[in-house]
This record gives sequence, C-alpha cells and structure tokens, in this order.
Amino acid sequence: MNILVTGSSGTIGTRLCETLLKQGKDVVGVDWVPNKWQPNVEAITTHLDLREDGALEKAKLPKDIDAIVHLAANARVYELVEDPSRARDNFLTLFNALEFARKRGIKRFLFASSREVYGNAGAEKYSEEMVKVDLCESPYTASKLGGEALVQAYARCYDMDAVIFRFSNVYGMYDDSVRVVPLFLRLARKNEPLTVFGKDKCLDFTYIDDTVAGVILTLEKFADVKNETFNLAYGQGVTILHLAETIKSLTASTSAITHAESRTGEVVRFTADIAKAKSRLGYSPKVSFEEGIQRSVEWYAAHS
Repeated sequence: MNILVTGSSGTIGTRLCETLLKQGKDVVGVDWVPNKWQPNVEAITTHLDLREDGALEKAKLPKDIDAIVHLAANARVYELVEDPSRARDNFLTLFNALEFARKRGIKRFLFASSREVYGNAGAEKYSEEMVKVDLCESPYTASKLGGEALVQAYARCYDMDAVIFRFSNVYGMYDDSVRVVPLFLRLARKNEPLTVFGKDKCLDFTYIDDTVAGVILTLEKFADVKNETFNLAYGQGVTILHLAETIKSLTASTSAITHAESRTGEVVRFTADIAKAKSRLGYSPKVSFEEGIQRSVEWYAAHS
C-alpha cells in the first residue's frame, strides 16, 4: 500500500511517517514547512500549500497512492478563536485533499477529527454517536464537524471509503507548540509560572505512540472498518492541575501554579469511550498518563 500523509511535519505526522518507514511501508508526505525533527521523514516530504487549488495535482507524487491520511490542520483551539481564518484553512486543506482523492480515484481516506466535536455536554464518557452540531464551541470545532460532514459526503457521492478518527490531547514528542504539555515542560524547566485555564478542567491525554498505533491498525484493517468513526484516546480523564503538578514534580521545578478562567471555545471536561476502537480495531492503548509524561520529560530534556 502506498500511503500519503498530509501534515507530515506535524507531531502526529512525523511519528506516523517515522513508524511506517521503519515498518518498510511505502509512504510519502506533504506539508508546507520542513520537518525539523526527522531527516528521513523530511526526505519523503513534498513542500506545498494545501490551501492552494491543485497543489497536490501539480506535485510530483506517486501515481499509485492507495490511501490518504489527512492530518494537516491548524489545531490550537484558542488560536482559532483569536483568528477564525485559521479554521477556514482547515476546510480548504481538507477540501483540496478530498478533491485530489476524487480525481485520482483514491478509495481510502482517513481523516483526523477531534474530541472537541463533542462540546460541553456534561457526559461522564463520550461515545462516537454523541456528537451534536448545536454543541459546537469554537471555529476549530466547526472546522472538524464540517470536515467530518464533508468526508461523509465524498464517501457517499464519489465511491470513496473513509474512516474518521477523533483524537484527544496527543502528546509525547515532536511538538514545540504552545499545546499544554510542551508549554508546561518549557515553563517548568525555566521555573516560570504554569497557568491552568479552568481549575476543574479534565481531559483525556493520549500518548503519541498509542495514537499512531490506532492509525496503523486502521490502515491494516481498512476493509473491515471502512466508513466508521473511532475515538482514539486513552480512556481516562486527567485534570490540567494534576498535569501541572506532575510536570513540576518530574522536572524539580519551583514554578508557581496559577489559575485562570477557562478560555472561550474550549471543552472543559472530556473522557473518551474507546470501546468501539477496542472491539473493531483491536486498539489497546499501552502508555498511562504517568508513564507518558515521564517519557515526555525525558524526550524534551534530550531534544532541547
């Protein structure tokens, strides 16, 4: 199988491409920025702007692509509240990837959605059927809800099969953004304050290798799970306060932990029901929050 990964220079894209290459798979990537982490992933990445019409068609990509894993997106929720044009980018990149698949006759399309699509419904755990459009909290959420709808439309209209993933707070390596885990790690190492937005905010943190394992399982079992949606998470909630305390302890930091109100557009409590992914994919996350944060501390200490 020849696999195209969009967003191959991003956190999940880098680890997915790296893992597929180690397994001897045929994989190519596209991204608008170079891969700063892995030279072997950069070597198979074509630089282009997915927002541009026809960019994929003009690129020198293999003719025999069998599957597209569409990861490319602007993914920071609050940044898209501040600048909603970044949500428009998400729609454009997805549309152009789907159009490329339609024109090339590529039948397998895997789309990275988000746990943000569940909104703030107040459930203890969220299973895949619980999404409601009137719970859309932010422009980022809208780009993922709308993205899921567009993927479903292409699957129905253009003889294409698709799988939708809903990721949740993926962390571990290859991320120097202001997402909460790498941000807290940077601040803690400098003994600067860690601000928790929402004292009771509780989310489902997923170690990157578990996320990548779920995507690869789907590629391997695509014929059996096509046209389904899966939560890919760990299945346990952790408060942001506990995250801050854990990172502070592991880094022997003197950082103060401060509290602020939850920001506009953000989901405040989420734990995934991963029963469907377990039963249909054989997905079984291996890395607990405690082990994952320990690995993250070690990885960032060695790479910064």
